Amino acid sequence: MRSLNRLTVAISSRALFDLDEGHRVFEEEGFQAYRQYQCDNERVILAPGAAFNLVKKFLLINQKRPALDPLVEVLLLSRNTPDTGLRIFNSIQHYGLNITRAVFSGGTSPYRYAKAFGAHLYLSLNPNDVRLAIQDGMAAAVLFDANDNEYVSDELRFAFDGDAVLFSDVAEKVFQGEGLEKFNQSETEHANLPLPPGPFKGFLTVLHELQKQDLAIPLRTALVTARSAPAHERVINTLRSWDIRLDEALFLGGLEKVEFLKVFGADIFFDDKPFECGIASPHITSGHVPFGVLNEIAKQN
Repeated sequence: MRSLNRLTVAISSRALFDLDEGHRVFEEEGFQAYRQYQCDNERVILAPGAAFNLVKKFLLINQKRPALDPLVEVLLLSRNTPDTGLRIFNSIQHYGLNITRAVFSGGTSPYRYAKAFGAHLYLSLNPNDVRLAIQDGMAAAVLFDANDNEYVSDELRFAFDGDAVLFSDVAEKVFQGEGLEKFNQSETEHANLPLPPGPFKGFLTVLHELQKQDLAIPLRTALVTARSAPAHERVINTLRSWDIRLDEALFLGGLEKVEFLKVFGADIFFDDKPFECGIASPHITSGHVPFGVLNEIAKQN
């Protein structure tokens, strides 16, 4: 893993900008028509996409630390070719986004370059690319746009679900297969046995390492989980075994998460359940993590 002096986030071009019209041309008329469309419109600035406001918040952190090295680097990954991608860079420059590194993969999946850049997080609108990135050991999520996200803090605030996001889905499998009573019984019996890591454990480790290096770094983390007592103890013991400190932990006992996420002021929320992301997304940029037993069941259906 690269040096932990900054957080590196890879964003797909369709997440950063609204490329739906160009995508429609490609789907209906083919690549040559798409190429001509993008070249004809390369000076027409693209509208913001699902990740646009989040990226602005990421980069704003750097502006608040002018005497220091950048805390956040944003990479652009795109399926466009270099010539059809010129419109994307023109739009980046128009909006004043400090994004200088990019990959235009010419129709192939660009996710594989995120790891080569040392990215700690990959955000995309393409579920298949995200699944491949997770299988490759990266923290990755499919973005849901937020309609009215207002950033209430100068900090970058990350909120995470627990099972199948920070932790593996071993406990979730018990809940889905045997119900809440058996789940609580199992978690109580295994309270001192750390949960295996989930796809976002490595990303949380990076955030924690940055916080340890400089207490003034404007990052804040929260666990927002449907768990409640007695299933809380295993979570706490797991985080202790990883030597990771979260700033906040909310054990909601099945309550809807969105109001608590708003109070926390989350800039982005990661959950393995798409319906949770859908409920939160009118207010908070949300990332669906397609991992674990619930997503396996959904794929089968």
